[in-house]
Amino acid sequence: MSIQAKICGLSDAAALEAAILNGAAFVGFVFYPPSPRNISADEAALLSSKVPIHVKKVGLFVDPDETLIHDILTTVSLDWIQLHGSETPERVQEIRDAYSLPVIKAIKVDSAASLEDVARYDGVADMLLFDAKEPKNKETALPGGNGLAFDWELLANAKISTPWMLAGGLDAENIAEAVRISGATIVDTSSGVEFEPGRKNPAAIEAFLAAVAAIDTE
Repeated sequence: MSIQAKICGLSDAAALEAAILNGAAFVGFVFYPPSPRNISADEAALLSSKVPIHVKKVGLFVDPDETLIHDILTTVSLDWIQLHGSETPERVQEIRDAYSLPVIKAIKVDSAASLEDVARYDGVADMLLFDAKEPKNKETALPGGNGLAFDWELLANAKISTPWMLAGGLDAENIAEAVRISGATIVDTSSGVEFEPGRKNPAAIEAFLAAVAAIDTE
């Protein structure tokens, strides 16, 4: 079983290099100003120019308006758009059609009921991303990247026809267990490879990707 990995929230050359050299299949740039991982279009353009063609560049947006998406895509060469807010299936389709790029839609999970959203996005999003729902009682909570995991058993027997990736509190220590339980074949981390929110740790990126690679041989 081959597991692919995405390192999200990259904002500096050292972290990006660690992701590429150690086998990340996807690298993510955040375009959401409230996030400590947010970067400008110019910063993202400089970083994306260093990404080899076999690594896919993902731009993360949260309920974006047309101006933001247009401004970013005019400056940054992206391979995927990730929508991490409350975008409806109709909005996902609009963005997919308007920019002719595949779309990843995040589904926030805290119970089995959360998976009811899957059917709404089946056949609309090109990929789903399951992330832990942000806590309502945490003032600093973000739409993602909070370092929280959810019950991976919820995905174990779920019928999901759209390709999907697992996110939410993943790090080098728990990734093998997360994959074993959930059945994920694509995984995504951000806070799990940081010194602090918004500041990536290249050594942690290397360790995470080594742990993912080790799953391939089990």
